[in-house]
Amino acid sequence: TVSSALLQIMASSPFSALCLLLKRNGRILHSDMDTEDGSVKYVLTGDGAGTVFEIDENSGDIHAIRRLDREEKALYTLSAKAVNKSSGQDLERASEFIIKIHDINDNEPKFAKDTYVASVSEMSSVGAFVLRVTASDADDEAYGNSARLVYSILQGQPYFSVEPETGVIRTALPNMIRENRENYQVVIQAKDMAGQMGGLSGTTTVNITLQDVNNSPPRFPHSTYHLSTPESAGIGSPVGRINAYDADVGENAEMWYTILDGDGQDVFNIITDSTSQEGVITQLDYESKRLYSLRVQVTNTHIDRRFELLGPFSDTAIVRITVTDVDEPPVFSRTLYIFEVDEDTPAGSSVGTVSARDPDTINHLVKLFSIDSNNGTISTLQALDRESSKWHNISVLATELSKLLNANCISSTIAETVPVFIKVRDVNDNAPEFAMYYETFVCENVKAGQLIQTISAVDTDEPLVGHKFVFSLSSINPNFTIFDNEGNLMETHFCIKLKSKTANGEISLK
Repeated sequence: TVSSALLQIMASSPFSALCLLLKRNGRILHSDMDTEDGSVKYVLTGDGAGTVFEIDENSGDIHAIRRLDREEKALYTLSAKAVNKSSGQDLERASEFIIKIHDINDNEPKFAKDTYVASVSEMSSVGAFVLRVTASDADDEAYGNSARLVYSILQGQPYFSVEPETGVIRTALPNMIRENRENYQVVIQAKDMAGQMGGLSGTTTVNITLQDVNNSPPRFPHSTYHLSTPESAGIGSPVGRINAYDADVGENAEMWYTILDGDGQDVFNIITDSTSQEGVITQLDYESKRLYSLRVQVTNTHIDRRFELLGPFSDTAIVRITVTDVDEPPVFSRTLYIFEVDEDTPAGSSVGTVSARDPDTINHLVKLFSIDSNNGTISTLQALDRESSKWHNISVLATELSKLLNANCISSTIAETVPVFIKVRDVNDNAPEFAMYYETFVCENVKAGQLIQTISAVDTDEPLVGHKFVFSLSSINPNFTIFDNEGNLMETHFCIKLKSKTANGEISLK
C-alpha cells in the first residue's frame, strides 16, 4: 500500500521521462500483493492519466508522455492501484498522490499594451510624472526570480527616465520646450530574473507629447506696417489687417489688439479677428488729411503667471495709413445760398459769392482763374501746382449788351463761348523721394561686400523717367557703404572697414 504523497517535477521534463518513483523499503512502487509472477497489473487514474502521464502496468513506473507546462497546469492529482490481471479485482486500496510542476523561466514579460500614449506639460521640472507602464510575467512569482521584473529605458534618453521597480516614466530634462520639439517616442523594456543576464524581456512603445503652455510672447514680424484706404471709404469699413506671431497654440496663442496713441486714434479703430488672430483696422470717423500714424499693441489674452519672466507678453508696432485720392465732384461750401439785394441795385452789382472746393485736393478752391471783363485778360487767383493738375480747362463767355431801354433792364443779349486749355509748365520744386519704405535686415555673420538692399528714388517733377540722382549716406557708418549705379538705383553693401571714394569722384561713400 502507498500513502498519499506530494511529488515535484520540473516543467521542462522531456517526453517519456520517469517522473514518479514512489519508493517503499527502497523498492520501486509496487503492491505488497505483487509476487512478481506477472499476475499483477498497475492502473493510473486522475488528472492527465493517459494524456499527460502513463504507468507501466507491469512495474508501476509513471512517465510523462509530453512536455509539461506549469503555466498550463501546475498541479495534477492522480491515483494508482494494483489489480489482478485475471480477475480484475483490486489487490489493495488505491494510493492518491499529487504531482506539482516546478517553474522554470520560460515566459518573457508582456506589457498590457503594445503602444501607450501620454502627455506632459512643456517647461516641466525634472521628475515630473508622465505615465506608469506595467508588465506581467506568467512564471511563478514564488519560485526564484523568474517573474521578478526590472524596467529600463531603451529609447528616449536623455529626455525621460523610468523607475526600475515601478515602471513610472518621468521627465529627465528641465524646461523642455514644445516649440523646439513636440513629440517623443520612448521604448521601455521589462526584464525578468531581476534584470540579470540571461533573463527574458519584453518592450513597449510610449508616444509622449509635450502639452503647450503660454511661454512664448506675441511678436510683430515688422516694426512698421503701411496701409491705405480710399478717401471715399465709409465709417466702419475695413482698412487692412496686421498679424502678430505667437509660437504657442490654442488658447495660449489668443491675442487682442489695441491702439495706444497716434494722430489717427480718433479716426481709426482696431478689433481682433478671433479666428485668424489678426488685428483688423477699421475706419471710425471721416478722415481730414492724407497720412495717419498709429501705435498698435498686441497682448496675450491668457497670461500664465509662472512664465512672466519670459515676457513681456506684448509687443508694439507702428501702422501708417495713407488716404488715397478718389476723383470726386466739386462740393459747394454750403448746401443752400440766400442773398439779399436792394430792388434799386444797379445792373452789374455784386449780389454774392458762391464757392466750391475740390475734395480731391484739401482746401483747394475750384476758382483758380479770373478774367478781366473789359479786355479778356485771364489771371491766376492762387499758385498752381503741376503735380496736382497739369491741365486746366475753362470756358470763356463773351456777351454783347444792347443799350438799356429803361433803368437797369437789359433788352437783349448776344453771347458766345470758347474753351480755353491752360497747361501748367513744370519747375523743379519737388525733392526726390524714395520709391517705397525700406526696412532692411542683415544676418550678423554676413560676409563683407554682400549686397543687402537695392534702393530706388522717384521725383514727381518732369521728366517722370530718366532722372539722375546722387545717393549718399546721411551719416558715416563704418559697417555699410553705398555703390551708385549712376541712375535712380543704388545698392547698399555690408562691409567691415571704411571704403575709399568711388573712381569717378562724384560720390564720397565711406
